[in-house]
Amino acid sequence: MTTADPVRFSRRTLLGAAASVGAGLTLSGCGGSHGPGQEPAQGKGGAEGYNGPAVTLQYWNGLTGGDGPVMKKLAAKFMAAHPKIKITTTSIAWADLFQKLPAAVQSGRAPDICLMHTADIATNAARRVVQPLDDVVKGLGLTAGDYAELVWKATFYKDQQYAIPLDIHPAGLYYNKKVLTQVGADPAKPPTTKDEFMAVLDKCRSKNVKGYWVSALSIGGLVAQSMIFQNGGYMINDDGTKTGFGDQPAIDSISYFKSLIDDGYSPKNAAADGDWVSFSNNKAAFMIVGPWMVTPCKEAKGLDWGCAPIPVFGSAQQTWAGSHCFTLPRQANQDKNKAAAARVFVNWMSQNSVGWAEAGMVPARKSVRESPEFSKYTDVKQFEKMIDWAHFPPNVPGAGDTDPEWSKAVSLAVTGKKPVAQALQDAAQKGDQILTANKKKYSG
Repeated sequence: MTTADPVRFSRRTLLGAAASVGAGLTLSGCGGSHGPGQEPAQGKGGAEGYNGPAVTLQYWNGLTGGDGPVMKKLAAKFMAAHPKIKITTTSIAWADLFQKLPAAVQSGRAPDICLMHTADIATNAARRVVQPLDDVVKGLGLTAGDYAELVWKATFYKDQQYAIPLDIHPAGLYYNKKVLTQVGADPAKPPTTKDEFMAVLDKCRSKNVKGYWVSALSIGGLVAQSMIFQNGGYMINDDGTKTGFGDQPAIDSISYFKSLIDDGYSPKNAAADGDWVSFSNNKAAFMIVGPWMVTPCKEAKGLDWGCAPIPVFGSAQQTWAGSHCFTLPRQANQDKNKAAAARVFVNWMSQNSVGWAEAGMVPARKSVRESPEFSKYTDVKQFEKMIDWAHFPPNVPGAGDTDPEWSKAVSLAVTGKKPVAQALQDAAQKGDQILTANKKKYSG
């Protein structure tokens, strides 16, 4: 039996990165642009290449699943092209990384480069963990027009840019062609609307097939949130003062996915990875998740599958999305050669990010997406279609601190331990209190 990709599930719960930063060490107060012994990053950004002495750069990321080897392969290609720059890659589970990173900066042992999600930028910028990169971006000649607008905006905090985007990874629909054929549905026409999705699930149920396996973990992240966004809702409002957990779009979303259990479209008490296990073993018609599952699907034996944009479950097309981006942590004593080499690495990775599509990720850089090399990634290009519908969280420090309340409420609601509205409204009250406290915490 195929096992689940652990990275996929940690991302889908949305618990690791931003929430863990709140538990890190306090770094020289909050709100300013300068850190311990460190001015904002300056320079040409790596466009001029590297001619200094041999250096070794420490590169941290949270790529502990199938995407980790792809990133190491790219780093190896970089080193082959830049023999004076050695990259030592350390992959740490995202939650652990964002506990270790503030401490490393505080102690003067920060990595030279750190990959993080756009959702992590505001928190790490406010805590002075990462450097502003405005001069670096200017030196590279990068502009908003080089990237999808949404991902470019997500790299800013208080009008300063703190990251260079690597990819964008929206939620999408995976469909099992064998199961669709088995139940009498057209394997060449994946559903595009809620009605079409339900029509296929009706066919599945008539054949005693559980078409889409629902658990609190599998739907609480990007699945339910996509439907919330489609109905005009939000998880956190733009200024970070209120959650949307208890609002009608959230209640409708969780109620709908719970109804799939109640009405027999999904088994009761499905395991956290039940959607992947059932899908990969030809027991379910659908799975909704991000592009990082493209590679596991390709590697699963006997799986005939396809992927497509997420159906419109609400009133308009929207989808949850995330993005990996490169940041430069603050250094107590900056080595100029390492600083220059780090910029060369980030610039090269951005220019050569077509190789990152091997991990299922959509390159953030437009020129890469428009390249002939990217055209061969036909499955990943299905996710590229969703860029214009992507929805990112607001750039609010500590926004992820509310995630545990949401996840707990979804679990209580989906398992029937609390009525949906009550569970979500209770979580909203606690989430709003967290946001109020964070406003004070990060306003200094």
